[in-house]
Order: sequence, then C-alpha cells, then structure tokens
Amino acid sequence: MKKTLTNLLIFTGLTTALQAQIVGGNSSFEFLGLPASARITALGGHQITVQDDDVNLALSNPASLNPLMHGQASFNHNFMVSDIGSGYASYAHHLPKANFTLHGGIQYLSYGDFQATDQLGNITGDFKAAEYAFTVGAARKLYERVTVGANLRFITSQLENYTANGLATDLAAIFHDTSKQLNIALVFKNIGAQLDTYTDENREPLPYEAQIGISKRLRHLPFRMTAIYRYLNRWNIRYDDPDSEEDTFFFGEENTETERPFLDNLGRHFVFSGEFLLGKKENFRLRLGYNHLLRKETEIRNLRSLSGFAFGFGFKVKWFRVDFGRAVQHLGAGNTHFTISTNFKK
Repeated sequence: MKKTLTNLLIFTGLTTALQAQIVGGNSSFEFLGLPASARITALGGHQITVQDDDVNLALSNPASLNPLMHGQASFNHNFMVSDIGSGYASYAHHLPKANFTLHGGIQYLSYGDFQATDQLGNITGDFKAAEYAFTVGAARKLYERVTVGANLRFITSQLENYTANGLATDLAAIFHDTSKQLNIALVFKNIGAQLDTYTDENREPLPYEAQIGISKRLRHLPFRMTAIYRYLNRWNIRYDDPDSEEDTFFFGEENTETERPFLDNLGRHFVFSGEFLLGKKENFRLRLGYNHLLRKETEIRNLRSLSGFAFGFGFKVKWFRVDFGRAVQHLGAGNTHFTISTNFKK
C-alpha cells in the first residue's frame, strides 16, 4: 500500500512512541529497542536474564551467549501497524578451545512503499524507507558463575533521500547460580554515536539505556519469573500530560484513585514477565508479560484496556522451534510476532 511522505513521518513517530515517548524525538535509530523475537515480545518486550539455547537473546544481552547456542539459527518477523514490519535473523557459533561463543545478526525495520508529492499534492515519484543494524557479538565465562559479553553494531537508516549511519556497542554481564536457579543481569545498551547524520550539523544521540534484571525459576514448578528495571541512567521517565486524569474503566466503572507520581514513575521502570516451561524436554512454553511504561504511553484517556500486556507461546517439532508473541499496544491494534528457529549442526 502506497502512502505519502507525511504518513512516513507519522509512522516513524508512531513506532518510536510504541517503545516509549520519553525518548521519542530525542535520539535516532529508535528501532534498536524493538524486540528481537516473538518470545521477547510475549515477555513484555524485554528479556536480559535468561541463558539457554535461544540465540535471539544475545541481541538484548550478549552475555547470554553460551555453548547451548552452538549452531542455532533463527528468523523473526514482527507485523506492526499498516504494512510496517520489523525482523531479525541471527546465528551463533561456539569456539570450545577459546571458550568463546560468537553470534551475528541483521535487524531491520521496513516502513513500506511511499508516494512522494509536492506541496500541491502532485505525485512526483516513489520511494522506500527502511533501517538496518548489523550486529556481531561474543561472550565468555569469566568465572564459574559470571559471564561477560559485548556486541558491536553498525546501523544504517534511509528515509527517502535522507540517510544516516551509526556505530554502537553493548556491554553486559550475567551472574548465574544454578543451585538456586537464579540469574542477575546488567546491560548497557547502544553506547555509541552517529557517523553520518541526516542533515548537516544535526548530530543526534543514540537511544542509550542501562538495564538490570533478575529471574528466578521455581524449584517445584516449571515456571520462571523475571523482573527487569529499565533506565538506570534516568530516574524521571514520566511526562507532563494535562489530559492524563483517568475517571472511567473499560467497562464503565468510576475510578476514584488519586494519582501517585512517585509510584507511577517507579512502576514505569519495570517490566514483569513469566514463562511456563512444560514437557519432559520443555518443548512447550507459555508466556505472559507486562510493561507499565508502554501501557502508560499508549493507553487511551478515560478507558481501561489491556495495553502494555503481552502473551505468547512456543513449541518444538523435531528440529524446529516455532514461537508466537502478541503485544497489545492500545485498543485499536497490537504487534504480532513470529519466530522459527533450528540448529544447523543437528
């Protein structure tokens, strides 16, 4: 479906807003914050604490790389608003002699086809708009319970005849206690800068973010719960909205709650999720996530909805694992994410 240049600007802002309005318009390459896989989408859009054979986790946290990912390849696509789509393809390889696990991947966001028009609305041509990030990373077990990792990322963006390039790195560490089935992770994302800018003398920062997370698998129940604290580098992530008062629930009940800015701001830093690992070999998984920041940024005034919630499932059939994730953005729409993974070495 073809659209005008005006629609491009609207949708570019929309994909930014769906992640978090606190950084909307203040940095470039916002698509770097999109979830890499359906599993991550179903877990609230963020997961940095898990170490298993899922190679997609390395995009969010390179320290999650481990020997179980050897030979794993994954292909993902996220169906977003209109014909906008994002995706990620990745592969991991373990080097036993060097005790390193490596991975590489391509992340993309396509805005579709557009019609260029002049100020009178006359069509002057067609163009496309897309953004890409090429990532390589490595991780190594530093101590018995500590793994460290890093990603290096080249970013390129083309919006009509405006182009920009950038270079970024992620630094991360995971503490894993197998006896208590407890993981703690710390990640510094998108440390870098633009190499080339869209316009002269207008250099924009990258969407830098620091996260810390903890996950715990229950001893007598096949369930893992996770809590992630975002924006360690910034405390106040609320914004002033004169129309933010809420007085009606989705089904029409009156809301008598009073706003508590401190608690609301604290809640926006957290993403909570849970994952059931079912079956003898954990071949079937159910997932649920909640992102309070996303909820507050995308909900509709005076109505309660499921915005900010996400859910999904995954199953394995022979050599393939298939995952589905659905994130509710607002009353009108959401993102639908699909993943298929396999192990080339098997």
